[in-house]
Amino acid sequence: MTMVFRNLAVIGLGLGAALGLALPAAAQATRPHPQITITNQRTVPLSNFAIATAGDQPRLVAKLAKPLAPGKSVALKLNKPQGCSYTVQAQFDDEATSDADMDLCKDRVIRLTE
Repeated sequence: MTMVFRNLAVIGLGLGAALGLALPAAAQATRPHPQITITNQRTVPLSNFAIATAGDQPRLVAKLAKPLAPGKSVALKLNKPQGCSYTVQAQFDDEATSDADMDLCKDRVIRLTE
């Protein structure tokens, strides 16, 4: 009986350790990285760029401070990010616009292309 109890205790410790390792990874999956990299791969400057929370009452969490030249990248810090779903809006000097819903828990780099 002691041997069975000891084996169950070892199995329990193994499961506890496995769960302990799984919980931080699961918690990280529900929070975006604190900063997102924007890369302008178009031939015109990116004049405006904003990231907002999704939903009925969106909240701005990041904004481009100055135009981003073609071929350049910039890291934007997210202000109090919550959840994974965000709306990304971009506007270029040639008046082209882009509007997309993104999962920023998965995507840390946003590449803007032609």
